[in-house]
Amino acid sequence: MAVFSSSEQVYAVMKTLLDRIKEKDPQAAQRLVRSRLILRLRLRQPEAEITINAKHNPLDFEYGHSILRPDLQLDVSADALHYILTGQLRFSKVLGSGQLKLHGPVWKAFVLEDLLKHLQALYPLVLREYGIDPPLLNSS
Repeated sequence: MAVFSSSEQVYAVMKTLLDRIKEKDPQAAQRLVRSRLILRLRLRQPEAEITINAKHNPLDFEYGHSILRPDLQLDVSADALHYILTGQLRFSKVLGSGQLKLHGPVWKAFVLEDLLKHLQALYPLVLREYGIDPPLLNSS
């Protein structure tokens, strides 16, 4: 069973999550701005594309197709991203297993580890707001 029922649900959850980072954890947002990267998440099952523009302050997020050229792009299933954000899967394990494909200089991905820690703290709260009670990774 997929965690998200539609692209619209992915966008709603991720928009809330990323907006929360900006408002509740400005230090995390500032660290991302200092990276001066454009990051793109390309999700599948369901399809969604999220672009984070950290080239300027404040951060800017685009949901759907963007004309911005990313410095770093991550291609991953929405379920795998969910399991990373819940802490059930480690980013490095998903990357090493090929479930996540990284396009761009690998060393730039280190900025994501810090961001993921902050997102992981807020993600369960956002899921509850949307009434999403997804299965655990080890469930069948």
